[in-house]
Amino acid sequence: MIHVVAVITTKPGQREAVLREFRANMPAVHAEEGCIEYGPTVDAEGMGAIQTAFGADTFVVIEKWASSDALKAHAKAPHMAAYAARTKDKIAGRVIHVLSPA
Repeated sequence: MIHVVAVITTKPGQREAVLREFRANMPAVHAEEGCIEYGPTVDAEGMGAIQTAFGADTFVVIEKWASSDALKAHAKAPHMAAYAARTKDKIAGRVIHVLSPA
């Protein structure tokens, strides 16, 4: 299994607009062969000092894929290219961590 943690930072005030596009794209991703988990997360409220917050313009995508081939196919999927085109002007940066179980 392959795990992915993708940190997406939007331009100021654009997180909700990008999340709308992300959520609209989720059914196509969930239908991909090898997709186990794929969803956006944001900072939990009220966690106090134990939390290092990402902030109001960032969301984190938690993904699990059956194999590296499934993840590579996902990256090339037409619906992902369309999502990227729709959101590119609203994204300030992204960091993607691809991980294997330890």
